[in-house]
Amino acid sequence: MAVLLEDIVKSVEQLLKLISKKSQEQSFVDPTLDPVLLVPGIAGSILNAVDDKTGKTERVWVRILGADHEFRDKLWSRFDPATGRTVTLDADTHIEVPQDRYGLYAIDMLDPDMVIGSDCVYYFHDMIVELIKWGYQEGTTLFGFGYDFRQSNRFQGTLDRLASKLESVYTASGGRKINIISHSMGGLLIKCFMSLHTDLFEKYVKNWIAIAAPFRGAPGYITSTFLNGASFVDGWEQNFFISKWSMQQLLIECPSIYELMACLDFKWEHIPLLEIWRQKCDSDGNSTIMLESYSPAEAIPIFMEALSINKVHFGGSDISLPFNVEILKWANETRKLLSSAEVPNQIKFYNIYGTNNETPHSVCYGSEDVPVSDLRQLPTLQAKYINVDGDGTVPVESAKADGLRAEARVGVPGDHRGILCDRHVFRILKHWLKADHDPFYNPVNDYVILPSAFDMESITTKEGLQVTSLREEWEIVGDEQDREENKALVGSIDVARVGADKCVQEEAHATVIVQPQNDGKKHVELNAVSISASA
Repeated sequence: MAVLLEDIVKSVEQLLKLISKKSQEQSFVDPTLDPVLLVPGIAGSILNAVDDKTGKTERVWVRILGADHEFRDKLWSRFDPATGRTVTLDADTHIEVPQDRYGLYAIDMLDPDMVIGSDCVYYFHDMIVELIKWGYQEGTTLFGFGYDFRQSNRFQGTLDRLASKLESVYTASGGRKINIISHSMGGLLIKCFMSLHTDLFEKYVKNWIAIAAPFRGAPGYITSTFLNGASFVDGWEQNFFISKWSMQQLLIECPSIYELMACLDFKWEHIPLLEIWRQKCDSDGNSTIMLESYSPAEAIPIFMEALSINKVHFGGSDISLPFNVEILKWANETRKLLSSAEVPNQIKFYNIYGTNNETPHSVCYGSEDVPVSDLRQLPTLQAKYINVDGDGTVPVESAKADGLRAEARVGVPGDHRGILCDRHVFRILKHWLKADHDPFYNPVNDYVILPSAFDMESITTKEGLQVTSLREEWEIVGDEQDREENKALVGSIDVARVGADKCVQEEAHATVIVQPQNDGKKHVELNAVSISASA
């Protein structure tokens, strides 16, 4: 029955692909735009498994039917400390990232054939659609860079491909420097490249915009990933997707995951902890229950003990997959590299991070009533989180601490994946990319401020008083709607100053009137008068 269902779905997928093909033409192309290169984060690229014997190619990330089985057969890997490469367990298979549509295909929709629930695997899709509306064109000013996210962020193979991509984008756009937009772990990849290949970064890049980057790690998310696995979709779609256990076995051998652990040398406002309610017995058989807390460095032995008997069955034999100390050493060197990175002087760096979401920071296992007696139980237990503000995956504290010379850092309410299709983010990007040609837009508060009137007059009275009057008016355009329409808000400001020798006296009075209008617009009027006198 399962085979028949899969055949039916595949037939429907092919039919939908045929009837949904659209013309490659677009109504508007802006030839003045500088090229954009989109770089995804972890699990943000389509991965194909290629059979070295037959040449057959099959998408293994992401797919629905048969997803978990193919994932285990084709993506499970081991880390080689000699090369820094993560190698697929199946010796007859290698992983490739499809390059269709100038690299955009692999990062657009992670399952382009999905019939139902496609929103759960959208990645850069909405942003690509928006960029094309602004006048960007695939292959001329719009490109994507997908990569094997199992590998380290400083894996030379990935960095070499990125170098070639930057050169090809630069050439295809007629020698225009590139705007890089990275998401999540893609920010760490770009930061590594910038540090190791500064000359190429300076040659090809104009601006770098990092979105939701875990610059100092994603502590709570990674802790629970090591011990319990990770789910990339929620709700009913999980029934058709990769199991958390299968994902855990992959990620335990991925240096990219170890590179997302909490930075040890970062001065956290609140140190991320691993907490465990432990039950211990003394030599007399008396038991005690206490809550133990471990800092990021102290938590390493806990991971080692908890995963000491972890193994998978592959190719007819059991393979041990404990917490990998060799990968940890590699990741620590990566973090040192990331900490020393600097943005070249002529390149502008911008940082957008998500806020207003409860984000795992510290993780707790067990309870006072049901304590943990054996650390090897942890992978079977449900984690409880102590949350902080962030995007649901990356804490604000980590995302803001880029350690770089930034032109701007802007927090936007949104979750880790959803922020890529947020209207506010689109407006910010449009402004920073100079695709809106609007000098009055303020990305920080998401307002467009249009000056509409200005009048200033200064006179000296017969009594020797210096009187200056000022009148200014603006139109502020945003999305906020006032609950009480057409009700003006009036405020006043009064200031006075008397000199130390009481020879100079100054005072000023101002009135501010905010009049709500339609479509999120507000009219602001400022009237001010300043009077000064000298004895």
